[in-house]
Amino acid sequence: MTHPTEITSANFDSEVAESDIPVLIDLWAPTCGPCRALAPILEKLAAEYDGKVKIGKINVHEERELGQAFNAQSIPMIISMKGRDVQEVTVGFRGEGPIREMIEKLIA
Repeated sequence: MTHPTEITSANFDSEVAESDIPVLIDLWAPTCGPCRALAPILEKLAAEYDGKVKIGKINVHEERELGQAFNAQSIPMIISMKGRDVQEVTVGFRGEGPIREMIEKLIA
């Protein structure tokens, strides 16, 4: 079973910028309730879309530079990317439907 990939400044290029498939990134923090509620949804979608989309997580407490690079004012923040290009950004807990829609747009 595929799980979301932990994205750090050390592996950002290899996991996101140079990825062969689009990447959906969750900016989160352990102290964020909505972020914790989102985790099982991302686990499910990571397994379902394995090989089509990579789902990554950035802990903004541990990866402050990446959080700042994405201008993360509020979390959870979901960013869809193809290579280095941001396709779409949503902020706040939206549930499975809107995240699935982001993924479908990303792989269309």
